[in-house]
Order: sequence, then structure tokens, then C-alpha cells
Amino acid sequence: MSVTSIKGFADMFPPESDAFTFMEAKAREVFGRCGFVELRTPIVEHTELFCRSIGEETDVVQKEMYTFPDRKGRMLTLRPEATAGVMRAYIQSARHTQEPVSKLFTTGPMFRYERPQKGRMRQFHQINCECLGSSSPYTDAELIVALMTFLQEIGLRDLSLKMNSLGCPSCRAAYKKALIAYLEGLDTELLCDDCKRRMHTNPLRVLDCKQEGCKSLTAAAPTILDYNCPDCRQHFDVVLRMLDAAKVPVTLDSCLVRGLDYYCRTTFEVVSGAIGAQSSVAGGGRYDGLIKQLGGADIPGVGFACGMERLALLLPQREALRPDFFVVAMGQGTQDAAFGLVNSLRRQGFAGDMSHAGGSFKSQMRQADKSRARFCLIIGEEELAQGKVSVKNMLAEGKEQHSVPMAGVAELF
Repeated sequence: MSVTSIKGFADMFPPESDAFTFMEAKAREVFGRCGFVELRTPIVEHTELFCRSIGEETDVVQKEMYTFPDRKGRMLTLRPEATAGVMRAYIQSARHTQEPVSKLFTTGPMFRYERPQKGRMRQFHQINCECLGSSSPYTDAELIVALMTFLQEIGLRDLSLKMNSLGCPSCRAAYKKALIAYLEGLDTELLCDDCKRRMHTNPLRVLDCKQEGCKSLTAAAPTILDYNCPDCRQHFDVVLRMLDAAKVPVTLDSCLVRGLDYYCRTTFEVVSGAIGAQSSVAGGGRYDGLIKQLGGADIPGVGFACGMERLALLLPQREALRPDFFVVAMGQGTQDAAFGLVNSLRRQGFAGDMSHAGGSFKSQMRQADKSRARFCLIIGEEELAQGKVSVKNMLAEGKEQHSVPMAGVAELF
């Protein structure tokens, strides 16, 4: 029996892996300009962390987590999202005693047992930013501007920013009561099984259902913005005003709710018109009570996550980087000289390779062509005796060949 990968868990060779490396590097650059520092958290946490943060009634906890006991019987879970682990690390390190505001950037794999589809895998990758310690609406706006800047700088177009305000626990309680009353007045037999279950345990998620029947039934539901208290409405108005000042267009969406229980006030999602029904590429919002809920201090926070598989589907095609050189060695003693030249050039910051197996001149030249190197450096017995290297410019028409002293090869680049 052959050993194969697990369904929903993908291997990535170039150019797919190059796209992920590019996104991670650009994220560090853009978010670094905004003051974010990188945090690396474990991929395994105690199951209780996700039950307490995400919520017992969410689909993530009930259906999608990879949970297992360790050898001592403790229940562990592969992280299904990043924010809970960031909160745990923040609390455990007492970060709030070291700085008034923490801006944290993370990237890495997450795990959910969902049906694999285009842009969604069971092991998927996210870029996350979390800003902890500020309740200011200017922080919300800054975070959203940073996200949109990142998406633009990796080359994405045809994007739309959707926003809503989920209010605070006080005004949301009144809205939930009104929403449940509305849902109970419907023909609930027309709701999907998930929405029938959620109707009393997590009614906001009914608004987020993608089933056409549920969407049509909830089209006339009361909107949460109408139930925002004055403080929540003022907070949201400032966010919208700052985004307008930053020339970031916004579409208000009263059905936009987050799938996790800890969100409040500002919530947002970036969608693309280029990848069909599963159009969301990033989303987030404010979660002021989460750190306290997990046993920490009463610290506000706001953050977002980008699904990297989705982003990769939208990236414009990028030309692969060319190495600077490929060394061809022919004849007695030339392999040692070629090996020394390759490593000397690499130490000077140039990229290139050689064939360790040797082979005929023709086969090595084929490798040079396949490598897409800018220059082919040829060392034969005659060149070795003269301390020279024959150079072919692989990008020039005709690929003319000339000789240079071995010590002066670096001057070619």
C-alpha cells in the first residue's frame, strides 16, 4: 500500500509555495510599517481554550475541531483559528503590564474538519493581526486600512469591504430578543437544520446562513444597527468617517455577523468578485470582552484573519525569480574548482547552482537552460589552467561566449 497525503491536507511545491512566501514577506513588511511585531504560537492548545473563546454552540466547536486526548487523558485541539491562542499567550505573558497597546502579527496553519473545496482545505493557512489594549474607533479604522493596504500591495483588485456593528453586550441582548421573536414568527420548517438549532442558541448566525431558503426568510429581519446604543453608534460612525478620509470604500451589510461568539461592535469582511460563491478573503472585528472571558484583565481588542489559500487564488501571475548563474564543469579536476566558485559567489550574495553529478557538456547545458540562470559559467581544463571562466549570457540573443578571470566573475552581476 502506498502512503499518500490526507484528504484536505495539501503539499505545496513552487510556484504555490512561492506565492505563500511572497504573501508572508509582504505581510511582515506592510504590518511592520504599522507597528506590528510577530508572535509565534503553538498549533496545539488545550481544548478548553477554544470552547471558552469560540463558544460551545458554534459549528467550529461542535463539528469542525480536530480534538484528541494525549497520553495523560488531557483533551488537546489543533488550532482552528489564531485569535484564541494569541489571547492565551498575551494573558500568560502578562503582556499588558509591559506595554499599554500590543500589536501582534501571526501566520501559520489552522485546522478544521470541513469539506475540502476550492480555496478551502482542512489544513489551511492564515495571516492574523491583533491590536490589544485600545478601545478607540481610530484603532479599528487603522487596522482596516492596514488590511486593505496589504491586499492592494500583493496585487489584489475587485475587492469590496463590507461592514456592520454588532453593538455591545447590552444593546445586542435587546437585538437578539427581537431577532428571536422575528424568527419564531416564520415558518421554521423552511429553515435548514443548522438554523433551527441556532435560532435560540446563536440567533445571529441564522443571518449568516448561505442556504437560499434561509436567506430569503431572513431578508426582512430587524437590523442590528437599529438596536445599537448611542455609544456603539458613535464608535461605528467614527470608524466609517476615518475610512472615508482614507479613501477606503465601505458597503454596510446588516446581515454581516461573525461566526465566533466573542465579537462586538465593529465587524468587517473583505470579499472578492473573482472567486465565485466562496468570496470572502479576510474578516475580523472587535472583541473587547474576550481576554477577560479567558481569565485575563479587562483588555479591549480588535483583529482580523486572511485566508492565504483564498488569497493565492487571486494573486496575479508573477514571474519566477531567475538565479544569477549556473556552473558547468568539464574535464579532470574542474568539479573542485566549480564547487569553490559556486560557494564563493553564494557568500557574496548571488544565487546559483551546479551539477554535482557532472555528466556530458550537453546534459549540463540543458540543466543550465532549465535553471533559467542569467549566466552560464563554464570551467573546462583549459579555463582551469588559465584561471579563467567562460561566460554565456543566457538572456542575450545568440548567447555569445567570452572569458573572464575567475577572480572577477562577481563583477558580471
